[in-house]
Formats: sequence, C-alpha cells, structure tokens
Amino acid sequence: MSIRVNNIILDIEEDITILKEKAAKKLKVSTKDIKSFKILRESIDARKKDSIKFNYTLEVYSDNEKKLVDRLNDKDIKLEESQYIDEISLGNKEIKHKPVIVGMGPAGMFAGLLLARKGYKPIIIERGQKVEERTETINKFWSTGSLNTESNVQFGEGGAGTFSDGKLTTRIKDNRCDYVLESFVKAGAPEKILYSGKPHVGTDILKTVVRNIREEIIALGGEVKFNSKLEELVVNNNVLKAVVVNGQEIACDNLVLAIGHSSRDTYEMIYRKGITLTQKPFAIGVRIEHLQSLIDESQYGKFAGHKRLKAADYRLSHSCDKLNRSVYSFCMCPGGEVVAAASENNRLVTNGMSYYKRDKKNANSALVVTVRPEDFGGENPLMGMEFQRHYEALAYSLGGGNYIAPVQLVGDFLNDKTSMSLGNVKPSYTPGYEFRDLRQCLPPYVSEALKEGIISFDKKIKGYASQDAVLTGIETRTSAPVRIERKENFQSTSLIGLYPAGEGAGYAGGIVSAAVDGIKVAEAIMKEWAPKE
Repeated sequence: MSIRVNNIILDIEEDITILKEKAAKKLKVSTKDIKSFKILRESIDARKKDSIKFNYTLEVYSDNEKKLVDRLNDKDIKLEESQYIDEISLGNKEIKHKPVIVGMGPAGMFAGLLLARKGYKPIIIERGQKVEERTETINKFWSTGSLNTESNVQFGEGGAGTFSDGKLTTRIKDNRCDYVLESFVKAGAPEKILYSGKPHVGTDILKTVVRNIREEIIALGGEVKFNSKLEELVVNNNVLKAVVVNGQEIACDNLVLAIGHSSRDTYEMIYRKGITLTQKPFAIGVRIEHLQSLIDESQYGKFAGHKRLKAADYRLSHSCDKLNRSVYSFCMCPGGEVVAAASENNRLVTNGMSYYKRDKKNANSALVVTVRPEDFGGENPLMGMEFQRHYEALAYSLGGGNYIAPVQLVGDFLNDKTSMSLGNVKPSYTPGYEFRDLRQCLPPYVSEALKEGIISFDKKIKGYASQDAVLTGIETRTSAPVRIERKENFQSTSLIGLYPAGEGAGYAGGIVSAAVDGIKVAEAIMKEWAPKE
C-alpha cells in the first residue's frame, strides 16, 4: 500500500530534487517520514506562457499510510493499492497445439510476451522482416523508391508503430497500460516513460525495444518466424484446425489474428472464409509541416528552447458543422519527418516519424477528416479498404510515380493554387516530391474541411496557416477500415479458435492500446487452456 499525492507543482526553474520536500509539505510530515517515493506522472502546464509549471503525481511510502491519509482529508491525497496484471487463474483444458499469433506489431507482440511468460510457448508468424533487416529495406525504399510489399513501414517486426514517433499515450484507463510500459523499460526504453504525461520512445529506441522483447519470447520457449505469411485458414465444422503459412500447414487450436490495419490481402482472405467483417469509419487527409521553432514559440512563449522543455507538440480538432465532419491533427511528430509508408505497388501513403531526441528542424502532423461507411460506395465490408486504395492510387499518379509525393504550400492550398516554390519550410519526405494541387487526390468534402480546419487552427497556433507551411499527400492509414467482429470472450463471432486483436481488428488505436488488447486476448486464451507441457 502507498499514498498517491496529486498536484505537486514545480516552477520551470525549480529543480526536480525538491519533490520530496514538496511532498512532505503537502502531507504535513517531515521529509524523514517519507521512506521512499517515485514519480507516477509528470506533465507540463503551459497555459500561462509567462509562468510555465510542471505538475507531478507521486507514489509515496511512509509509516501508517492509512492513518496519515484519513487525518489529512485532502482530495489530492489518497491510498493506492498496487495491481498486477499477470496474476491470472490459468485454465485446465488441455491444449493440443501451441497458440499461433499472426503479426508482430504491438498486439501480437504483447499477446506473445504474456503467453511466453506464462509457459504457453507461442508461435508468432510475421510476414515482414526482423527489425534489423526491415530497417535496411525501408531505408532503401526511401532512397530509391524500390518497395518491398512484404516488409515496409506497415509490415515487419514491431508493426507500423516502429517507424513512427513512438507515442505511448493512450486514452484508455487500464492497469495493463503499466504492464506495457514496464515491459518496454525492461526491454531498453527510458524509465521516464513510466511517468511522463506524454511518453514516447522514438523510432530509434523502439527498434531496440522490439528486438529485446522478441529475444525474451524466444528465451522463454516461444518461436518467432519472419518472412512468413498467413495464406489460409483450415476450418472444419466452424472450428479452426490449422493455418497455412508459406504453403506449410501448421496445426492450430487458438489463433491470435493481430495483422495491423494494412493487411489488405489478409482481410480479403478471411472475408472469403466467411469471417464476419463490418465497415468502420476512419479518417484521411494530408501531412502538414511547420518549422518546429514556430510550434515551440506558440506553445511555450518566451520559454521556447528552455533546457527543461523538449520540442513542443499539439493536438487540435475542429467540427465542420456544414459538412457534418471533424478535422483533427493525428500522430503529431515534434522534430520529426514525413515518411513514405506505402505497402502496395503504385499506391502512395505518408506517415510521420520522430527519433527520441525529436531534434529535426520540422514539426509534422497528420491533418485528417472523418470519413464514414456511407462515403465508401457500397455495402461490402471491404469497401472502406477500396476507398483507401482509390485515393492512394490518385496520389501516386499525381506525384508522377516512383512514390514521389504531391506537395502544396498551405497558402496556395487555401487559395486553390498550385505552388511554384518553397518558403522557409522544406519538405522532409523522401524519395522526393512535386508541386501539385492536392484537391486532385482528395474527396472534395475532405479538401473543404481541411481548409476550414487550417483557418480554425491558426487561431490557436499563430502561423499554422502561414503561406509556406507544407502539405504532403496523402494520409489514409489512420485506423483500420474494417472491424473483425468478436464476442465478449474475444473470440470471433464466426469461427471457434480465432481471436481478432489490436488495431487491425478494429479494437485499438495506437501502440499502447493495441498492446493492451493483445494482452486481453492472451488472457482469454489462458483462462480456458492450460500451458502446454
């Protein structure tokens, strides 16, 4: 048992070493009465630009914690009991075959990690390469435009999140989130992610983390097979019996399907097998780039560049009432770059990526507009996927091929003009770019909503709508375009033994929430089945 102390405030110039003194004052005890403490959360309050503060939540250990809390009767101070995610009652049903997991993104990785830690010795199938080889393949694509459709920014060890900003923020409230962060730290992530209000690890550190998690799974008796693609499900009387991987049949009672939001050929395969899929809304748009210094000055005022402040981020949203749509920033990457993220030939996709230090010159973010099933043009559950494909193909053609991206300055976009030259902001996208009218690769309502949103956001961040900010097309992979329907026990509604999981199944949105969903699916299997001897 410990004491949770909220709202301990430090001025930007106050050193973190005085936290214990501040906590003692709030608890009305001597510093000697505090045996130990740890930071649970650190956040920045920059609402007043002339007086930026840090807000901390601490976990404090002392004698007679309950008596102390009862005496204070302070809403910022309460007792806290630790919870442990892996205290799970294991099932006793005999498992004939090792659990198989398809996908080594966050959902598959954490399903595999928990199963391995509990003795189930899972087999993980990943169509892409291990992260070391994957990095080389992706760098080649970015420099030459030579795309590997099986291993790229979308496919491979770590999933799409490995080549992103590595954000570990989530809106879900679940104690499994702590399990995920603690596992990341064990695998090499900075301890700061355990308490940062906006934790991130960056693509450089994520590569090390996912490799170390893979090595732990293998050390515990699990298998990880790369360059291994799920091709078919073998079903008998609505019960899963095996999977076909690279032409080889693998007997399987329990399959965790954690394929990510871009495994379109897998969606097509499971639809043919009669697995219930439904259309799902998502969002499409562009990437917007500003100088990071502009964002820092807007968010931090005179303290921009202060040694205690990192590159500033933002989260913006606007409701377009006339269009009945929302436009919002997504996957904002401070001090990052826009990257080519295609996974299919002749279709162009962008994403954002940052390293841990976030020290590149530009800030970028997806700027996207909601799209709904009624926009997709049909009742087939895969129509949202075809909607994505259509606009990705338009963007590819508009750029002129070879994954050259169409770009347009914000000022010109607002005035329906094709840009002729750059200003202070230089596009970071590789393999290259061409000036084009982005309206030609976006639905008209998306272009209109983007304009309205940019003008609105300029009122919140001065200079957001500046002439030389850069828009790069096109962003389509904000989330899965389908949901693979499942029951309360996390099993597919249409196939016994199939467990859809994570973002690709339509049940998560980001690294941590996908990892948590993978853990929940692993728990569901563990509660029914005993570990394989």
